[in-house]
Amino acid sequence: MEGIWILGILALTIVAPLALLLHYATKWRSMKTLSADDERLLDDLWRTAQALEKRVETLETILDKEAPAWRERNV
Repeated sequence: MEGIWILGILALTIVAPLALLLHYATKWRSMKTLSADDERLLDDLWRTAQALEKRVETLETILDKEAPAWRERNV
């Protein structure tokens, strides 16, 4: 009967905290990587940013031809 108490105390003082530590360490490592949804969202945002950059460049080209001094007026 005394042996069971000793095993229980050892389990609660050594095994349980170690198991919790390893569990959360694994969780923290998995949180460092992007999920599949996050990767898709990041890819969509990258494509949108590229499209917007092309649009801005096109607008700047048009403004350079039609109003060459537009850059100096907006400084």
